[in-house]
Amino acid sequence: MDEFHGKVAVITGAASGMGREFANLAGSLGMKLVLADVQPKALEKAADELARHAEVLAMVCDVRKGAHVQELADSAMARFGAVHLVFNNAGVGAGGLVWENSEEDWEWVLGVNLWGAIHGVRVFTRVMLECAAQDPGYRGWIVNTASMAGLLNSPALGVYNVSKHAVVSLTETLYHDLKLVDAPIGVSVLCPYFIPTAIAQSHRHRPDELRTDEIMTASQMAAQALTEKAVGSGKVSAADVARLTFDAIREERFYVFSHPQALGAVAERMDALVHARQPADPYAATPHLKEILKAGMKGRR
Repeated sequence: MDEFHGKVAVITGAASGMGREFANLAGSLGMKLVLADVQPKALEKAADELARHAEVLAMVCDVRKGAHVQELADSAMARFGAVHLVFNNAGVGAGGLVWENSEEDWEWVLGVNLWGAIHGVRVFTRVMLECAAQDPGYRGWIVNTASMAGLLNSPALGVYNVSKHAVVSLTETLYHDLKLVDAPIGVSVLCPYFIPTAIAQSHRHRPDELRTDEIMTASQMAAQALTEKAVGSGKVSAADVARLTFDAIREERFYVFSHPQALGAVAERMDALVHARQPADPYAATPHLKEILKAGMKGRR
């Protein structure tokens, strides 16, 4: 897919971070924008700024809820008559030793990261296939945001790891299923590493029904501190990731990596798997990160 002008892009998590940069770049390419986020004020601000040079439809949307995503799709079709590019991008993070995460932690992270992608795939793939049936020249693309955490299993990030591994699996399956029916819809899975975004503060937007009164454990505080440090020091920006992703769409590439140098750890994990060895250490090349985690938990459990 290399023609963007006049086409319609749907972006979840569009008010900030990578979602906002996807919207900025899509708008600069002449696309019509459908923006979704759970942050009403930030979404309104983004929509007002983008509307200066693009047609914009903005909707508050909780991607955990299938009815919200269906309403987003219905509104996009009613306003623009087609959907060509979908970024299932909304995401949140949580950390800590995997047995210390509450049921609410699991519901929240899997709800946004995994169910958000599931609803996006379930709803928008059908919409895009209908668009293709009406237009012989139709070409569409779906980008699901996973993470390097979808290819590795770093300690003290279990909930997040599980959600992102599932997104990689979902996206690979979607790729094969679309090929099976010869659909004119391409797919990419985006696996960023540490990008300077607000994901470390995503708990601020956690819904009230999934909040708990539990005090953060030492491992959760250590994971939070490590994430803030790693994300804050990231050298590849969200705008860089947006450009890399659009390049991948143009070149019809499935896997999109912000930090290809991190694939060495992925190769080590795969090698351990196929040779039935113990799981490889995801921090083997960056032992200082593990030491930060250990120091944060030392003597507190």
